[in-house]
Amino acid sequence: MYQLVTHINEVRGLLGPLTKKSSEYCSDAAIARYLAARNGHVKKATKMLKETLKWRTQYKPEEIRWEDISREAETGKIYRANCTDKYGRPVLVMRPSCQNSPKGQIRFLVYCMENAILNLPDHEDQMVWLIDFHGFNMSQISVKVSRETAHVLHEHYPERLGLAVLYIRRRFSNRFGRW
Repeated sequence: MYQLVTHINEVRGLLGPLTKKSSEYCSDAAIARYLAARNGHVKKATKMLKETLKWRTQYKPEEIRWEDISREAETGKIYRANCTDKYGRPVLVMRPSCQNSPKGQIRFLVYCMENAILNLPDHEDQMVWLIDFHGFNMSQISVKVSRETAHVLHEHYPERLGLAVLYIRRRFSNRFGRW
């Protein structure tokens, strides 16, 4: 614990003075997540956090409004379930087969992540993803969107995933041959 506190303070020192808005995203818990994502390496965690602060300044995820992304939600491709897991973590349901537009997909994902984070209990930093692959096939994959999704989640939302459940419904064929 002492080492974590020391590392958090080192990251704060390397970050230097922050704007009020940037400091909102640099709580001890946030810095600890960036440290965990970089295996406790202070300089790497600081670099990662600086990149996220720069991204947040440019992308402005806190300014995304429902009106901006409501069309993306029409298919039900991502939504926050009206339940939590046994630890109180919110559940995001993702349905890759319901993609309707690659252009707004990342923006909608960011909106959903920000919304889920706002609804986290005080003692929790992570969420659960239920990824429902029903109706999904490989021809629906956009390599560009997949890479961008992975980049945004990995670089700007580190250690937010508590559990991922991949759900694949299969057709059950009940054929009994000759005994």
